[in-house]
Amino acid sequence: MSAPLDPPPQRGPLRGLLQALRDTPALWWSFLYFFCLLSGYYVLRPVREAMASSSDLQEVFPPALISWFSSHGVALQEFVLQFLFTCVFLIMLVLQPVYGWLVSRQPRRVFMPVVYGFFIVTLLGFHLMFDSNVPGRGMAFFFWVMVFNLFAVAVFWSFMADVFSNAQARAYYGYIGAAGTLGAFLGPAITGALVQRVGIANLMLVSAGFLSVCLLCIWRLRHWAILREREQQLVSGEQPMGGSVLDGLKLIAREPLLRWLALLVLFGVGVGTLLYNQQAAIVRVAYPDPEARTAFYSHLDLAVNALTLLVQLTLTRWLLSRHGVAPALLIPALAIIVGFSVLAASPLPLLVAVVQVVTRASEFSLFKPARETIYTRVDRQWRYKAGAAIDTVVYRGADLSFTWVHKGLSLLGSNLVFAGGIVVAALMTLAAFGVLREEKKLPRDR
Repeated sequence: MSAPLDPPPQRGPLRGLLQALRDTPALWWSFLYFFCLLSGYYVLRPVREAMASSSDLQEVFPPALISWFSSHGVALQEFVLQFLFTCVFLIMLVLQPVYGWLVSRQPRRVFMPVVYGFFIVTLLGFHLMFDSNVPGRGMAFFFWVMVFNLFAVAVFWSFMADVFSNAQARAYYGYIGAAGTLGAFLGPAITGALVQRVGIANLMLVSAGFLSVCLLCIWRLRHWAILREREQQLVSGEQPMGGSVLDGLKLIAREPLLRWLALLVLFGVGVGTLLYNQQAAIVRVAYPDPEARTAFYSHLDLAVNALTLLVQLTLTRWLLSRHGVAPALLIPALAIIVGFSVLAASPLPLLVAVVQVVTRASEFSLFKPARETIYTRVDRQWRYKAGAAIDTVVYRGADLSFTWVHKGLSLLGSNLVFAGGIVVAALMTLAAFGVLREEKKLPRDR
């Protein structure tokens, strides 16, 4: 049974969801897939944040690395995030060709299980590292979570564009995002409830269990992806895509729409990184204990996810179905400009937390679904190669660049950090208009 090519007529959020589930069985598996994916990630996210803001260098870095920096007269404690984000970007540069080779040479039924299987196996390794208190575990885990977050989620949305048409994406992506948000609720709730009882090491096993369910969902959803490709005479994902391992970066350089999408991600990540780093500086002082920091970040994640879910269930589907991607791209950009303007005038810790919640919630509930909807109207090379390159190399390049920008601006005070954020948010808005101009040139559906 295949999914209908047209979405159901407009109804209230709950009635529309129930009708969509009756009409489109693939939605059930998509919901379960994204729910488990974000549950597994958000179990681990507070641990990552706690490691990044730790005041104990031995917890984060290997002793040899600490000694090397010390012998060269560098206080590593002052450059924790800058060092971590620099290394993550270098790791992405290495892994992007590996991923490009995988999706070029292997069919969908192979490369998707390989990606998730890799993450499950490495989680078992981190269980042993945290259980044995291996020095430097924080750095290794920070690298791993950053890579996992980008590659696993990028693969998910690329796969959804194989399963659903553009019309379905505009109707259903808000609901799918809401299922992920419910998982994002569960993840930090599990962490907050269990971390001080069972310890950080056993949280790795919980996350591995969620990712194992994702493998089952991938296996089930392949059926609907194959049916859609046959019905609409699209290139089959059951065959290797071929091409070069660097095709993604070449496509970004050649295609105007992809260039604007890359700039949109660059500046969108930039404002988030400025806010994230400033928040980390505050939390490092306020919560010296790693378990307390982990609990704080889990509460922040719960607030973000509550607002995200509310928007996804009440606004996202209506905006995308009735008005297209334009409002969903522009509203978050304008909200960030307002938030950073408030912080530039009064950078109070509570206001920083509030703006963080609004910024991340608008990204997850509006910005991300709008971007991913565009990918349903392009071919698989753009989705799996160029889209993945934007979500990995460009994304982490932005992290790296704006981490160092934050370091320079923070020397002059919080007010200047947030004033700089206003400029970056304005550039993000300009990039959104560029995306919208190029997006109009795409066919309505494939």
